[in-house]
Amino acid sequence: MPLTPLDIHNKEFSRRLRGYSEDDVNEFLDQVIKDYEMYIRENKELQSQVAALQERLDHFANIEETLSKTIIVAQEAADELRANSKKEAQLIIKEAEKNADRIINESLVKSRKIALEIEELKKQAAIYRTRFRTLVEAQLEMLSSEQWDSLESKEEQQ
Repeated sequence: MPLTPLDIHNKEFSRRLRGYSEDDVNEFLDQVIKDYEMYIRENKELQSQVAALQERLDHFANIEETLSKTIIVAQEAADELRANSKKEAQLIIKEAEKNADRIINESLVKSRKIALEIEELKKQAAIYRTRFRTLVEAQLEMLSSEQWDSLESKEEQQ
């Protein structure tokens, strides 16, 4: 157990002949007591400062740990958001490709249908033209025929 200033103060030395001067020893012990008390006070103050600094260090360590966890959580959330965005973009692209394929297929079907209708109209136009030509030719032939001339002459006679 360490000495206390009281221990030093109460210390009694045995007396001998030709020993040290009691006043000098007491004066020296008084100086030792003062210095020892000062060192004890300084030690307590330093221990108090160390405790306060340790408390602050612990506080900052907690803040650092909290920030580290927050950064990790934020990074994980950002990674998850990035992955979800990428998946969503891929789904949008696939949906757009499906729609594009559907539109192209519908357009192809419509264009084939229109092409068939055009061919059918061309055939009908050709048939109409042939029939009309035949009719016109028949009418021209009738007009050029002798029967028409005979009808004209009968009308003139009357």
